[in-house]
Amino acid sequence: MNIVAQGWTYHALLASRRVEFLGSPMHLITMDETLDLATEAMERHRPLHHTVVNVAKLVTMRKNAELREDAASADVINIDGTGVVWGARLFGIKVPERVAGVDIMEQLFALCAERGFKPYLLGAEQHVLDAVIARLQQVHPNLVIAGTHDGYFSVENEGSVVDAINASAADCLFVAMPTPRKERFLKQYRQILTPSFVMGVGGSFDVYGGKVARAPKLMQKLGLEWLFRVLQEPRRLWRRYYETNTAYASLLWQEWRARRRGNA
Repeated sequence: MNIVAQGWTYHALLASRRVEFLGSPMHLITMDETLDLATEAMERHRPLHHTVVNVAKLVTMRKNAELREDAASADVINIDGTGVVWGARLFGIKVPERVAGVDIMEQLFALCAERGFKPYLLGAEQHVLDAVIARLQQVHPNLVIAGTHDGYFSVENEGSVVDAINASAADCLFVAMPTPRKERFLKQYRQILTPSFVMGVGGSFDVYGGKVARAPKLMQKLGLEWLFRVLQEPRRLWRRYYETNTAYASLLWQEWRARRRGNA
């Protein structure tokens, strides 16, 4: 699809699809619409800041005002988590589909190779970046990578990293750093970053580079990717997912009770 061809303007589409659920803003758009927005941004050199929301981020945003401000300031906020998709639908919000950040990233790699756009890869460990580059060279031999930098740099060195990104003439920027660091970085520097499309991808480089396995399709559909991750790293992750999942279940229960009282 093409947004312009269908009579939509950039801002009209996004304004008409933006909603809030449990205090978190999000856009009710499909994968195809997301890719079309990214393409339009790079073709027209129009800045577009993208982020996603999942259960963990939604829960964290409720107690971290700075993270919520950083995420809410993005131009496009896709619903990445299956739990958020199901929860929103439970309360009548018509979410068309889950749009996972790692899937957006992979499809944009293919789009860049096809259209001649140049991505900049920022974040993760150097050996992970090397694995990502090796796979990209194998899968998309025509892709030109504008530049790379690992995610292990100090706040004092952020300015030089931004300068390197801008000097690379990249069309898009993928930031593989954890929440809330990637949201803070993109919010702080979005006005001076020259890549048209910028996106936080969290641990997606780890998945694409083979450091971390992604859950099978069935577990993804059942909303059990979190369980797959816990089984891979139980000591590190069990408490995090226990706390965020129970907090999210509590939020859904509170929302249900509030709406029930409102309809009484």
